[in-house]
Amino acid sequence: MSNVTISDSVLYIGVDDKTIDLFESQYVVPNGVSYNSYVILDEKIAIMDTVDARATDEWFANLEAALGDKKPSYLVVSHLEPDHAGNIQKTAEKYPEMQLVVNAKELAMLPQFFEIDNLKDRAVVVAEGDTLSLGSHTLQFFMAPMVHWPEVMVTYEQSEKILFSADGFGKFGALDADEDWACEARRYYMNIVGKYGAQVQTLLKKAATLDIQTICPLHGPILTENLDYYIGKYQVWSSYEAEDEGIVVVYASIHGNTGKAAKQLGEMLQNKGAKKVKVFDLSRSDMAEVIEDIYRYEKLVLACATYDGGMFPVMQDLLYHLKLKNFQNHKVGLVQNGSWGPVAGKQMAAQLETMKNIEIVGPMVTIKSTVKPETVSALEELADAMIQA
Repeated sequence: MSNVTISDSVLYIGVDDKTIDLFESQYVVPNGVSYNSYVILDEKIAIMDTVDARATDEWFANLEAALGDKKPSYLVVSHLEPDHAGNIQKTAEKYPEMQLVVNAKELAMLPQFFEIDNLKDRAVVVAEGDTLSLGSHTLQFFMAPMVHWPEVMVTYEQSEKILFSADGFGKFGALDADEDWACEARRYYMNIVGKYGAQVQTLLKKAATLDIQTICPLHGPILTENLDYYIGKYQVWSSYEAEDEGIVVVYASIHGNTGKAAKQLGEMLQNKGAKKVKVFDLSRSDMAEVIEDIYRYEKLVLACATYDGGMFPVMQDLLYHLKLKNFQNHKVGLVQNGSWGPVAGKQMAAQLETMKNIEIVGPMVTIKSTVKPETVSALEELADAMIQA
């Protein structure tokens, strides 16, 4: 168990998973991930969520060490995704007197995952704003639908001013990972919660009414200092506004010629004074990291080879992901390549037109097979347009 101190009565019992290669079977996690869980010790004891089935034995050992000879009165369920709910049934069986604190949507969904005897009798069903006294601690519940599942709720502990924020304010990486919070929290947010900015804004408005001193998420470190910084990041991310000045150039190249043009464009943008330029080879880059930086910076250039009368597949995949994650409010330049029938640019433009508040900038550059002097001139023109946009 990671050495995490919250308070004398609120204990961390989560588990670091350093053996996982892909989170949700799609996100690379080089530094693993933490499954966070907590115990509140009081006259009545509450367990705040369980962990993934991958970490069952270690979690139960942590739980038993925290409880000693005591028994829990409640298991509070924030979210039914298996990385947090994996041990609900086993915990219910281990402690038959324990009640499950759930909302109505969770109660309806629980049987889809588990067979818990007498579930309705054991359930304490809570709604928006309801409170539950543990003794000196009082839990208050706030619904957070679609952040990022429909049944999600967060819990505010009134005496110690702790927000148990479910997947909100989470990040990739085990708790002992020596890495910047924002980078992996941003990649986590954009790719997992990113579609639901409006719902996150609604939750932030609820949080603004509370005096929060500590944030305890279900993944990543417990946040205790400079909370305005973390909340401010969520305000920006959930509003779909660019976080930083800069231009991301993303290319999908078959034999390297489109990539050569994209790299030249990146150099031009730097030479013309772009504050930050990042160039990605879509065939070799982590898609989640590409999406993170596309959201982060204000401008984007897509460079794509034509393939089988359409876009090279990795570009089509990127645009699918951007559409899925509600991409909007950006200025975009286009570069296409095609030896006999270049159509990738037209198809990229058509996909971008389905997204909100996307402005196509400058002339679309068309490469016919390889970069020629006229290609360089067209790239210069596009670079000027992107800088001025």
